[in-house]
Amino acid sequence: MTQVGGQHTERVRQRTHEGFLRHKSFLWAQVATGLCVVVIALYWWVALQINEPPSGGSWLGYLLGTIGAGLIVWLACLGVRKRVITAGHYSLKAWVSAHVYLGLSLVVIATLHTGFQFGWNIHTLAYALMMLVIASGALGIWAYATLPERLHGNRGETTRKQMLDSIESQDRQLHDLAQPLDRAGASVVKLSIEETEIGGGFWKRLTGSYDDCANRRALQRLRNLPAPASAKQAEALTRIEQVMQQKAETLALARRQMQITAVLEGWLFVHIPATFALLAALTAHIVSVFTYW
Repeated sequence: MTQVGGQHTERVRQRTHEGFLRHKSFLWAQVATGLCVVVIALYWWVALQINEPPSGGSWLGYLLGTIGAGLIVWLACLGVRKRVITAGHYSLKAWVSAHVYLGLSLVVIATLHTGFQFGWNIHTLAYALMMLVIASGALGIWAYATLPERLHGNRGETTRKQMLDSIESQDRQLHDLAQPLDRAGASVVKLSIEETEIGGGFWKRLTGSYDDCANRRALQRLRNLPAPASAKQAEALTRIEQVMQQKAETLALARRQMQITAVLEGWLFVHIPATFALLAALTAHIVSVFTYW
């Protein structure tokens, strides 16, 4: 009985930890693939019947356009769906899995809908925005599939709060160690304590560009200071250099953590605005088709 119960618990655990990409043994990947195969076969069958690629204005073009528009609107509803908690076939994991694979299927459906006819117009703009949304979504899939593990690997057992507390502790040590120093030495320590920026703006966090780090500049100036006037100052400078080096290592760890988090957040700055722009262009595309064509 215990063995059976243990097997049941293991199966439940495996289902719990199953990622959205592998949900239900790639159920939605199979659905999306099947949809693409059917659409491609239908497109070529019609093309053979009329001896030319079906345009967006053909009955097949309207059918594919309707399917594509419906999918785009449904995919845009994911943000609303995230606020509702359900289980089973309509769980959030299932919805996200369908979102990913059906979203990728739009590349085939929408491209065939265009009939490979592009120009400088609202129709091509809608298509381009759709491809941008899909590309940014693919980046998001990669980010959420790989970066959380890198986050854990970077910080180990150290939390972000512990990193920041460690930097504050190192600043207190630097302040105490600087007491015997002259004005030049004290100004170097002050530079590290007061002007070091841990994070910074989004672009700085994303690129990890901290060449102007105040702690790094303080370390360089510390090594170029004149010879200390006393053994006590010499000992203080040695300990200060050690603490600044420790602080540099902690800063590097915290900044790598912030860089990974910025990547996780950054793709939304493209994906979400591009989605709204796509909905607007799609609306204009549909209105113009039924108004002027």
